[in-house]
Amino acid sequence: MRTVLLASDHAGFEMKKTLLAHLESRGFDVVDHGTHSTESCDYPVLAHKLCEAVKHTGCTGILICGTGIGVSITANRHAEIRAALCFTELHARLARRHNNANVLCLGARMTGTELAGAIVDAFLETRFEGGRHQRRLDMIQQRT
Repeated sequence: MRTVLLASDHAGFEMKKTLLAHLESRGFDVVDHGTHSTESCDYPVLAHKLCEAVKHTGCTGILICGTGIGVSITANRHAEIRAALCFTELHARLARRHNNANVLCLGARMTGTELAGAIVDAFLETRFEGGRHQRRLDMIQQRT
């Protein structure tokens, strides 16, 4: 069974609950890194927590905030994290195929729940192509 790590701030809480059920229905083991309510909280705390877990476990992560921008910026502060803010299934496929993204970022106020489920599916089903894309990832890594 594959494990997916999931976290959101208060704005993404409802979407996180829906995606957690979606992932479990597809046979994934899901580790919920919070938040656990709609009470206001700080997305950087949760994003940093999830990214540390991704680095230590090698699992794929999903972060959700209102726009997806804040968690994306925070996640990409981590040298071993390649976080991609995706608004379509094509974004998700290309983020994995070309950039070997290991954290998917979603905006709960920007993306409907049904589309978010399809984006998650595309992200998790797509594999990294390697080749010329690996060379580019190596160039990115040299700057961190």
